[in-house]
Amino acid sequence: MKVGFVSLGCSKNLIDTEVLIGLFKKNRFEIINDENKADVIVINTCGFIDSAKEEAINTILEMAEHKKDKCRYLIVMGCLVQRYYDELIKLLPEVDLFIKIEEYDKLWDKVEDLLKRDVVAKSKKKSSKKITDIPIMPMPTQEQFLNRVVTTKKNYAYLKIGEGCSNRCTYCAIPYIRGPFVSRKKEDIIQEAKELAKQGIFELIVIAQDTTKYGVDLYGESKLAELLEELSKIEKIKWIRFLYAYPEGISDELIDVVAKNPKIAKYFDIPIQHISDSILKKMNRKTSKKQIQELMEKIRNKISNVVLRTSLLVGFPGETKEDFEELLAFLGQAKFDNLGAFMYSKEDGTPAAKLPNQIHGNTKKARYNKIMKAQQEIAKQNLEKRFSQEYEILIEDISFDGKYYIGRTIQEVPEIDGLVYIEVDEKANLSKQSMIDHFVIGKITQISHYDLIAKMVETKEGD
Repeated sequence: MKVGFVSLGCSKNLIDTEVLIGLFKKNRFEIINDENKADVIVINTCGFIDSAKEEAINTILEMAEHKKDKCRYLIVMGCLVQRYYDELIKLLPEVDLFIKIEEYDKLWDKVEDLLKRDVVAKSKKKSSKKITDIPIMPMPTQEQFLNRVVTTKKNYAYLKIGEGCSNRCTYCAIPYIRGPFVSRKKEDIIQEAKELAKQGIFELIVIAQDTTKYGVDLYGESKLAELLEELSKIEKIKWIRFLYAYPEGISDELIDVVAKNPKIAKYFDIPIQHISDSILKKMNRKTSKKQIQELMEKIRNKISNVVLRTSLLVGFPGETKEDFEELLAFLGQAKFDNLGAFMYSKEDGTPAAKLPNQIHGNTKKARYNKIMKAQQEIAKQNLEKRFSQEYEILIEDISFDGKYYIGRTIQEVPEIDGLVYIEVDEKANLSKQSMIDHFVIGKITQISHYDLIAKMVETKEGD
C-alpha cells in the first residue's frame, strides 16, 4: 500500500510526522508525495490558534475527497485531535482513525488495527478528562527517533530535545495539549545527532517549546549550553542553532557558549510576546520590560553581529492603545532582525479566554498591520548594514531562470528567514546542479525586501 503524508503546524509537529513515516517504512509500506496515488493519507494537525484549526479542518475535508477514488483510509493525528477528539469524531465521519497525542506510545498498534484488521475502534464514550488534567505525553522511543525519515532538505534536520511546556502562559493551549515539559536524555539526543550526521546532515536545528528548559526536569538545572557544546563535537556537523529560547532562561553560560563556539549560529530566537509590563503580567510571562531590555543589551555587547528574532502577540485582552504604542515604540529601539507577529486567538480552556476587555477583531488586525509595516522598515535597515560584507553561503537551490543560486548564511533559519541570491557566473564553467549543498564565499551587492543578492567571490573546495 502507498502512504502519503500532510504535516501541518510547527517543526516539532513535523518530527512526529517523520517518526510515523519511519514506522510505515519499517513495516514495508511505500511512501509517496502524491496524495492522488495514496491508498492511505495521514494528516498531522495543528490546533494552536484559530487559523491553524481552520487550516487543519479544510485540509482534512480536501484529503477526504480522495476517498471517492484511490484512498482507502484517512488517518488524522496531532494537536487538533488531542484537543477536540470527541467533537471531531462526530464532525468528520470521513476520517477512519483519529490518534490523540496521549496515544502516541501505541501509535503503530492503532494503525495496524485499522490497516490489517480493518477495525476502527472509535469510542463513543465522552472523555471525562478536564483540560487541566492532561497527563505527561508519551515521547517517541529512541528507536523511533533513530528510524524517523527526515523530510527537510538533505543538509539540515530538526532535533527535538523535549516535549510539552510548563510555562503556563495564560493565552497558550500548548501545556493542555502537549503536557508539561519533558526532556530527552542527553545521550539519546547525541546518538540521534550522530546518526543524522552519518546520513549527510550537517546542520542541526535544536527545538523544543522552550529550549532553555532542557534538562531542568532530568538534571535539576538547564543543560542547553552543555548539550550544544556536546553536539558541536560531532565532526561532520558544521552548523548548529537552537530556536524558541524564552528570555528568563537565557543564562550567561548560554550566551558565552554561543559567543565562543564557531559551529553555533550567532542567533537568538527570543519570543517576548509583548513589552508592556501590565500585559506581560496578565500573560503570566516571567520577565519585565527592563529585564528584556537588559538581556538584549547583554547579548549584543557579548556577541558582535548577533541576529535577534522575536515573536509578538497583539490584541491580548485588555491591551490598551497606550500598551500597543509602547510596544511599537520599543520595536523602533530594539530593532530586531527578524520578527513574527500573531493576533490574539481566544483559546478554549485558557485563563486569558475568560479575561474581560477582549479586543475587537478589526482592532487586532490594524495593530498587527502596524507592527509588520514598522518591522519591514527595521529589517531593511538591518540588512543594509550587511551591504559589501562577505559571507560563507550554503547553496540550496537554483532559480527558475537559472540566473541565481539560492542559498543562505548561518544567520538565516531555513524556511523562516530571508534568502541570499547569488549571481551565476556563466564564465566560471561550473555545473549548476553540482553546486547545490556546497558552500561559497559571496559578497552582498543588493538588498531586496527581506532577501539579499550577492556576487560569488570564491568556491570552497571540499565542502
